[in-house]
Formats: sequence, structure tokens, C-alpha cells
Amino acid sequence: MVKVKDVCRHVRSKQAGPFWVTFDFFFDGAQNFDRYAESQALGPPLFARLFGTDPALLKKFPVKSLNVLKISCPRAQPQGGIVERDLHSGQQFARLLDIDLD
Repeated sequence: MVKVKDVCRHVRSKQAGPFWVTFDFFFDGAQNFDRYAESQALGPPLFARLFGTDPALLKKFPVKSLNVLKISCPRAQPQGGIVERDLHSGQQFARLLDIDLD
């Protein structure tokens, strides 16, 4: 099975305001971008399961000229809350690296 870490040269996550997180998938070429950017494996059910977000609010932004897929979703808890463990959401991407894409 092909995993995210096999076809992306870089994956990152970051805050997109106090209520949203953005994930950036930098595919290692146009062929892998074309094949996996619209994969159902990177769809709303995955983000609901991993991050406790509302799947209906997931937003996808494919940037073909850069071979990048941006996915934004609401945070389960607002930034800076009492249970916050990753204030800038910089470590959230790690759970996505081993996701099977096929």
C-alpha cells in the first residue's frame, strides 16, 4: 500500500486562525499529485476520525501548479483552550503520514 509519506516530499500542519487547522501535502511530482490529490483516503471521514472535526466543514484546495493539496478543517477545540497540547497545530500532520492512499 502507498502511504502519504511515500508520495509527499513534505507534509505540514499549521493553525489557520483560532478555530481552523490547515494541512499541506507537497507531492513529489505531478504524477503523484494527479493520482492522489483527490483520493477518498484524504477525505472528510479521515479527518473526522483523527481530529474530531465536522466532516461537512472540510475544505480542499488543490494547487496543481505546485503539486500541493491544502486541506482545512475546524479544530475540535479552539486554540489556546485548557486542553491545548499543540498551540500552533505544528505537530498535527504526523498522524497523516502513514495513511494508505490506495
